[in-house]
Amino acid sequence: MHTEITVRVDGAPRRLTVDTRTTLLDALRERLGVTSPKKGCDHGQCGACTVLSGGKRVLSCLTLAVTQDGARVTTAEGLAAEDTTPDERGPVDGDGRSPDDAGRDLHPVQRAFIDRDAFQCGYCTPGQVVSAVGMLREFARGWPSAVTDSGREPRLDGAEIAERMSGNLCRCAAYVNIVPAIQQAAAEGGTEVAG
Repeated sequence: MHTEITVRVDGAPRRLTVDTRTTLLDALRERLGVTSPKKGCDHGQCGACTVLSGGKRVLSCLTLAVTQDGARVTTAEGLAAEDTTPDERGPVDGDGRSPDDAGRDLHPVQRAFIDRDAFQCGYCTPGQVVSAVGMLREFARGWPSAVTDSGREPRLDGAEIAERMSGNLCRCAAYVNIVPAIQQAAAEGGTEVAG
């Protein structure tokens, strides 16, 4: 069975007809050409496919595209644009992007991953970055994790970051640089709760 859906992907409304069994990951990659979310394990265990839906982290390989009808989905490609208002972006062309998008500053998490060399092969990096953005929003809201001391506000230390990012695997083991990158991004404003 097929159904028509509209999803706002990285700020642009996209309308498509999908088989009701199609995952969001397959719809993004195969139907819309958005390739930053990666197909790693296809079982929700590696986090390479992480995107934000309504500002919250989701594993796009386990999410049916039909459940995202009307949703706002942000991939690593759309993070910088998410941090600015349409007025700050300037004029947009037919695909909803500003001609200045390519040269605009990166999201604080993306910038921190580059500054801290928090990647090696890069395959997991888009999922790591998107997950870090979602995780920092959860942290900014005061949401506890499994390692948060009971009765205290969470502190963004190494153990807290490791627990909150535990769903994202890096086969190259860049974790030693991912944790400081997330701490840098938090210090530079990557914890904004908007979105």
